[in-house]
Amino acid sequence: MEDEHYMAMAIKLASKGHTSPNPMVGAVIVKDGKIIGEGFHEGPGLPHAEINALEGVDAKDSTLFVSLEPCSHFGRTPPCTDAIISAGVSRVVCAMEDPNPLVSGIEVLRETGIEVDVGVLEDAARKLNESFIKYMETGMPFVTLKSAMSLDGKISTNSGDSKWITSSYSRKYSRDLRARNDAILVGVNTVLKDDPRLRSDIGKDPLRIILDSKLSSPLDSKVYEDGNVLVATTSACSEKKIGLFRDRGIEVVVCGDDSVDVIKLAAMLGKRGITSIIVEGGSDVNASFVRSGIVDKLLFFIAPKLIGGRTSPGPIGGEGIESMEQIIKLRGMRLEPLDGDMLIEAYPDQSR
Repeated sequence: MEDEHYMAMAIKLASKGHTSPNPMVGAVIVKDGKIIGEGFHEGPGLPHAEINALEGVDAKDSTLFVSLEPCSHFGRTPPCTDAIISAGVSRVVCAMEDPNPLVSGIEVLRETGIEVDVGVLEDAARKLNESFIKYMETGMPFVTLKSAMSLDGKISTNSGDSKWITSSYSRKYSRDLRARNDAILVGVNTVLKDDPRLRSDIGKDPLRIILDSKLSSPLDSKVYEDGNVLVATTSACSEKKIGLFRDRGIEVVVCGDDSVDVIKLAAMLGKRGITSIIVEGGSDVNASFVRSGIVDKLLFFIAPKLIGGRTSPGPIGGEGIESMEQIIKLRGMRLEPLDGDMLIEAYPDQSR
């Protein structure tokens, strides 16, 4: 139980970091029953959690609790295993092994005689770094689909009005999620209707991706105010039209013929080092991602309001299904109250 207590602290510390494409990692050092050091990885290129926890403390014969296997290779920073060994740590408890094939920290530590235990609160540690794990194992970004809706499942009125369904607290919570992702994706209709900037309130701004199969979004849209944007279009667009965007410094990629192939787009983004994408599209964009089978997680923000109407859209559009045998089952559902609203988190069952 003591191991779980200290590991829970390490995982909580880890969640403070904004580390992509690196994993979030936290560390706690315990000696003679007392915590003598704490640390977390704040961001790429900055010291790792273990280094921050070891700074300024006498860690000889201590136990290090860390939410991920310590690194053993040179990257942006030196190996953490060297610092752990030099500090005289006698025991290391890891929540999980690192999926990065370059890391062999557990083996390195054991070879020097340090006791290493692995698997304490592993499920919690894996959930914390679900994006990093998927990217390391598949090379594809982790895709989160987010939508805000009324209690009766409507994302706007029949005239398209959606400001605002959820509370200001839910909207801020949602914007903060952007800083946890490498990219945010919307469809052209969102740009035409709302003219959003798609920025984050904290941390880094994600790459902004616009699905625009006909390049019909205005070049003076707020989303194009800087170069941190990519437009995914189709071969149906002329080179002249594509050139107008590129002349403005806007990156355009062709992914598909009549509609944007989101699987092809995701694979391309993965090759560019994009480890996670949050989709904030309308019902048609959401449907294309769900239909493709590449959505890893769903976040539905539900407000205690009723909109009604036969033509008011829901979060997942498209043609729908004909048989209950075609339904997409969800697992791991979690509910979180948010200032009067309710956040529902769930994962599509990939075994279907």
